[in-house]
Amino acid sequence: MLDYFALFLVFFVFITIFYGIIVIHDIPYEIAHKRNHPHQDAIHVAGWVSLFTLHAIWPFLWIWATLYKPGAGWGFTQQQKLQLESELVHLKNEIAELKQHVNKAEG
Repeated sequence: MLDYFALFLVFFVFITIFYGIIVIHDIPYEIAHKRNHPHQDAIHVAGWVSLFTLHAIWPFLWIWATLYKPGAGWGFTQQQKLQLESELVHLKNEIAELKQHVNKAEG
C-alpha cells in the first residue's frame, strides 16, 4: 500500500512542478494582457521560448510587460507632464510678481 502511495506522491509532485512552471512562465503575458500592452503576443511567445532557456529571459519579459501603462503609455509621461505644468504655473506667478515690482519701481 505504501508503494502505491509513494508512486502517487511522486507523480503528484512531478505534475505540480510541471504545471507550476508553466503558470509561472505566463505571468508576464497576463500582466501585458491586463494592461492591453501593444506587444502582448510577442511577450507570450517569448514566455514560451523562455521555457527552453530555463527562464533566463523571464525577468526581462516581466520588465517589458510592466513598462507599458494603459493611461500613460511607455514610461511615466503623465507624471512628468503634471510636474511640468505645475512648474509652468509657478513660473507664471513669479513673472507676474516681477512685473508688479518693476511697475512699482518705475512709478
